[in-house]
Amino acid sequence: SGEISLREALANEADVATGEAAKLRRALAAERKRSAILAGHLESHRAARAPKPIAPAVAKFGAEYVRVIIPDSHGSMIDRAAAAAFLADLKALAPREIVMLGDHVDAGGFLAQHHVLGYVAQTDYSYAEDAAAANEFLDAIGRAAPAARTHYIEGNHERRVETWAVTQSLRNSKDAEMLRRAFAPEYLLHLAARGIRYYRQSEQYGGLRVQGAIKLGKCFFWHGVSTARHAAGVNVRQFSGNVVYGHTHRAQSDMVRPVATGEIGAWNPGCLCQRQPLWCHTRPTDWTHGYAVQIVSKATGNFLHINVPITGGKSLLMPLIQRAGK
Repeated sequence: SGEISLREALANEADVATGEAAKLRRALAAERKRSAILAGHLESHRAARAPKPIAPAVAKFGAEYVRVIIPDSHGSMIDRAAAAAFLADLKALAPREIVMLGDHVDAGGFLAQHHVLGYVAQTDYSYAEDAAAANEFLDAIGRAAPAARTHYIEGNHERRVETWAVTQSLRNSKDAEMLRRAFAPEYLLHLAARGIRYYRQSEQYGGLRVQGAIKLGKCFFWHGVSTARHAAGVNVRQFSGNVVYGHTHRAQSDMVRPVATGEIGAWNPGCLCQRQPLWCHTRPTDWTHGYAVQIVSKATGNFLHINVPITGGKSLLMPLIQRAGK
């Protein structure tokens, strides 16, 4: 009977151990379930608080494409904060086409033969440094929009080099062309190797009557010549069509409705350069930072033009697009 009692006691202890193990397994399973629920709640909380990634704006326009217009940046005289804000937008916009309106080098110093340099600070940078700054900007544009087809329109500051070449060669055309090929931004910025087409102010394109201008779809582009207070009005009437221009460094637009054409407009996006250069020492400038975006219809060529301001080194275009997409 003692042996039976021992076996019963051992069996009872085994049953108790089995029961306890079962309880532990159930408790562990319950804890795992609670942990999974908590993990799910945590992940949902993180997802709700995480900033939404900025999708390229072009993705919202299946039947349209994005064209970005870059105004005067002036090489060594570029405004770094404004340029950084523009480049951030450019990457998000993922444009199919880019138009550079000219004056993307400053070409000051010995190349600025039409005015006297009045400050030592104006001689602080070399033309080599100026070209290096413009190359850096072009590199950044290429990284931000690698798929874009880019047009580079010559401005009056790029043309300074040709003026200098003609003067230094005593107007010998062959020597002038040799100097131009050695020093002109078209070559120092490696535009052909970058796949960027360059449009000179001395040549006509696409049958247009005015030199240095191009037409893409239903819009003309050129650097511009007028510095009038209402230069947009001057440009739209000169072209009798939609036109985007640079040169004045002031964001401006003008819309008119001639009988023959219907609504047409002229726009200047502003600039990406420093807004108070030393040569403007006698007057505070009214220059503004910005660039332009066009949403272009693939079917009709009609477009929506938007001048995007950059204020205090910041652009509000992407937050606006995010908000509009909610």
